[in-house]
Amino acid sequence: MTEPVYETVEEWVTERFVPMYRRTLGGEFRWCAQWWRHAEAISRLTALWHAWEALRLEAGTGMGVWYRDHLDHQLPILLGARGPFYQCSEDEHLEPHLANVEPAPPGWWGHSTESASDNPADEPELDSHV
Repeated sequence: MTEPVYETVEEWVTERFVPMYRRTLGGEFRWCAQWWRHAEAISRLTALWHAWEALRLEAGTGMGVWYRDHLDHQLPILLGARGPFYQCSEDEHLEPHLANVEPAPPGWWGHSTESASDNPADEPELDSHV
């Protein structure tokens, strides 16, 4: 198995993504220097990084596929005026608004709350720092 070029998404973002895929910022394109505070950005950038690491090894059209199927789709969303950095500028991070969520009434999903696991290990893990 081939070792990845970059060990972390942060390394890939700072050494590959930001220097390579430059856009004039403001207006149509947004960026936050504290990109790591945006859960959606972390997810999208991680997906781009993983796909880049895999497709860079494909001879011939691997990188073309990466551009077409990955970067060209994610970049307008990631940097777009309605994307995860929509409130930020390159110089200022503003915490994104978290939508309110109300729990569904008991029985809504067709199972009783008593049958739900009481084991926290069965629950999906969320990053508390995001």
